[in-house]
Amino acid sequence: MTSLNAKEEDEYYIAFDYVPDNQDIRNKYRQLKQLVEKSEAKIIILDMICFEYFILSFDKLVSWTGTGKTDKIKMRKDILAAIEDHRIDLSKIKNQTTMQYLSGFKKYSTERVMKSLVGEFTQNEKWSVKGQLMGECWYKDCCVSEHLDSLRCGKPEVEEGSEKMRMLIQSEEVQRVIGEVII
Repeated sequence: MTSLNAKEEDEYYIAFDYVPDNQDIRNKYRQLKQLVEKSEAKIIILDMICFEYFILSFDKLVSWTGTGKTDKIKMRKDILAAIEDHRIDLSKIKNQTTMQYLSGFKKYSTERVMKSLVGEFTQNEKWSVKGQLMGECWYKDCCVSEHLDSLRCGKPEVEEGSEKMRMLIQSEEVQRVIGEVII
């Protein structure tokens, strides 16, 4: 961010995985807030559970990634509906399959659940959200998969990479999440 050539009329969003029990993250967060306060640009820090929450909330996730896992689709719906104050409110989950999935985590946390569930939808490496870069299908012209007939490769209604990223950020559900996480 220190080398950002910010334009005054633009808004910049920073999605930050804030994990309060990690001292290193807390220190980096403080540094980031100081940079934001000094900047003349409109920079908004998103108080995220984790980046995967953003992806999991995307209303086109299922159709774009082409998952056929109906059980995981139902779990996604249950879990997203149960998010409250950066955690999954287990009392809101009535589906037994979803509860069994959640109880299967040795070190349960909302962040781990989000990461795991997103992984179920983005198993195709071209849709992956692991590592420093998102999979190519998120930002490159489609479809880059060598397996076009695979159930693990959906078909976005747009093919241009920049348009897909715009649709991700501007989707109604992601905008609702952004509205909840702006600091």
